[in-house]
Amino acid sequence: MAQKSKIEWTEMTWNSVTGCTKTSAGCRNCYAERMTKRLQGAGMPKYSKGFQFAVHPEVLDEPRRWRKPRLVFVNSMSDTFHEKVPLPFLKKLFAVMNECPQHTFQVLTKRPHIAAEHAAQLRWTDNIWIGATVEDRKSLSRIAHVRKIPVAVRFLSLEPLLERIPCLPLSKIDWVIVGGESGPGARPMEKDWVREVRDRCVDRGVPFFFKQWGGVNKKKAGRKLDGRFWDEMPNVVVQKREER
Repeated sequence: MAQKSKIEWTEMTWNSVTGCTKTSAGCRNCYAERMTKRLQGAGMPKYSKGFQFAVHPEVLDEPRRWRKPRLVFVNSMSDTFHEKVPLPFLKKLFAVMNECPQHTFQVLTKRPHIAAEHAAQLRWTDNIWIGATVEDRKSLSRIAHVRKIPVAVRFLSLEPLLERIPCLPLSKIDWVIVGGESGPGARPMEKDWVREVRDRCVDRGVPFFFKQWGGVNKKKAGRKLDGRFWDEMPNVVVQKREER
């Protein structure tokens, strides 16, 4: 079932796909893999096979039952565009999102090339956002694939930010999230790396969201940058919240 989320930039998670495979440097200390072990230990049926890839058609209809408009992170425990997700299943997933315009669905992927390949066969209503994780300079190529997808909002998640990314490409990008890695073995993030991205977003009028400094104790490290919180969101979310 869907869960209220502690992730600062969303409200709910909806996981019709679980399990994944590592594809780049940002995956090394995967939080979803770590969380899966806890959920498996707690006896959650969806995670009985651990972090093995699986689809869960039985939860597809959940958003249709939510009365209050919600900001929904789609498949936080996997990747919606994982190589093993069948296209017919993707079409069913998108049909639910298409039929629930009251909700906003945030689809974040490390495989935007697959999203771009399937884009013409899916219906991208304005309540569906597409984002790519860009953790280092090597993964910058993902941005070009995101730009090909016909959506109302395109975003980037620089989490975990593993190195300086100068001159982050922001053309056709509507939102940027930055965060440090957290948990056991967390790799450090330099303040100047974050400031450089923030300043670039400010200069170009792109909403900037700073999620966390991370580290072994992320609560202690906090999420203030230069004395303030950066919780900017795309205008469409701001407008919807004002209408509630």
